[in-house]
Amino acid sequence: MARVVVDVMPKQEILDPQGQAVANALPRQGFEGVSQVRQGKRFELEVDENVDDDTLARIAENFLANPVIEDWAVRRVES
Repeated sequence: MARVVVDVMPKQEILDPQGQAVANALPRQGFEGVSQVRQGKRFELEVDENVDDDTLARIAENFLANPVIEDWAVRRVES
């Protein structure tokens, strides 16, 4: 089995109200110096070794992300 991580983030041109809320709350909690926060999603998949990168990309684009408003990245990691 292989472990795959898919990171999904809002595209830069898309407003991120959750990220903005976190960025606005940080100074009130005493954390200074953070100017921007973008909030996304992380998926961890356990896949058979024979699942190729093209299949993983199709899973990310067609099921895990909304390609109209989100970018995604797939990477294999050590188990």
